[in-house]
Amino acid sequence: MRTLLTTTMVLTAALLNGCASSPQANFYTLSAERAQEQTGTGTPTPIPTTWAIVMGAVTVPEIDDRPQFVIRVDPNRITLDEFSRWAEPLKSQIRRIIAADLALQFPGALVSGYPQNVGSALTYLVSIDVQSFESVPGQAASVSVLWSVRPPKEGAPVSGRAVVSEPTGAQGNDALVAAHSRAMAAVSAAIAAAIRSTRQP
Repeated sequence: MRTLLTTTMVLTAALLNGCASSPQANFYTLSAERAQEQTGTGTPTPIPTTWAIVMGAVTVPEIDDRPQFVIRVDPNRITLDEFSRWAEPLKSQIRRIIAADLALQFPGALVSGYPQNVGSALTYLVSIDVQSFESVPGQAASVSVLWSVRPPKEGAPVSGRAVVSEPTGAQGNDALVAAHSRAMAAVSAAIAAAIRSTRQP
């Protein structure tokens, strides 16, 4: 009886230790920040508060549309990092981060990740198609993004493609996520330049 009790206690302790030592998932978010190099004079151009910039459609590749980090191992192989995850869907984060970056570029504008009750005659509509979102820890974060800007009134849409590769500068996922934030800031800077171009006389 004593032997059975001792064995049960040992097994219970082993299970508890195993649970205690299980890896815990880390959750990450992109953050807004200014691009290191901006098109134009380098200073944000205020837009009267009667103008608005809103995000329209945002798409991401299905391969990246998941909570886990998708790590590029080689040109034909990826791996999923089960213990490094996005705190919210990547599509939602990109929508939010582009809007936040544009708010930094245009501090006088009403900038929103979703359409607001502002007339179409006063609103810039930004659409984003992320074609690739590559993560290589310890090396670089790379994105390829098609974007378009539809100006207010009858203005002709402006579109472009931004291909950005940001070195991580360090090992670890913190550096990788920071590099992705810088890459998205560069995309936002290209969109901001297009908005400025449509406002020139």
